[in-house]
Amino acid sequence: MTNKLKYFIGNWKMFGNLGSLKIIYQIQRFCIRFKRRGKKNKIILCVPNTLISFFTNELKSKFISIGAQNCHYHENYGPFTGSVSASMLKNAGAKYIILGHSENRLEGETNKIINKKIESALNQKLNIIFCIGETFIEKKLGKTFLVIRKQIRDSIRKKYNLNKIIIAYEPIWSIGTGKIPKAKELKKIFKFIKDEVKKNYRTKSPPAVLYGGSVNGNNIRLFSPISEIDGFLIGGASQSSKKFIDIIKNYYK
Repeated sequence: MTNKLKYFIGNWKMFGNLGSLKIIYQIQRFCIRFKRRGKKNKIILCVPNTLISFFTNELKSKFISIGAQNCHYHENYGPFTGSVSASMLKNAGAKYIILGHSENRLEGETNKIINKKIESALNQKLNIIFCIGETFIEKKLGKTFLVIRKQIRDSIRKKYNLNKIIIAYEPIWSIGTGKIPKAKELKKIFKFIKDEVKKNYRTKSPPAVLYGGSVNGNNIRLFSPISEIDGFLIGGASQSSKKFIDIIKNYYK
């Protein structure tokens, strides 16, 4: 295992209140201790919009960054009841934002809409966590690579600053099921993603590529030998400081 930077990103989804700050404090205390071991980690917690400003103001941490989970494609104010723009999230204190998550895609979010959201967020200097992945049917039909290529090319324009984009591969059939791809399969997929970005966007070094899909403290060890993986997008397990910390600790065992 190399000592290159690894991302551990938590997606809290629809979870948390002001009292949940104690979860982040516990993670921060662990980060302070863990840094002394020489591990290079980037911890990002993407929380509900209602908590971004409070957490950012209270935390003031150099170890943990706060992010959002989605935004409207319209960049600033507008007649969009119940929606939040990238500029509003930026002003609230968010540094990162998850876009293209499978749960939003299942509700009708298209690559075209995701593209608009990415451009809007980049204009606000937010760092993007861009989610891609195939359904079970697409996997069975052998369309994994076709789906991933289309998601990337339709959503990311060549003019975009790739240094502000992290890609998260989350096979939809794996999320919440406990099923994970085999190591050999993941190696091929991650190599394909990085090669696709390098080729299509003519960049020497592709963005970091993360894995997201039923990651927990027990199966995380299966991913440790896969050097192509640059980190993890963690769902439900990130809502518990113990479970989230166990994932990080067990990854390095």
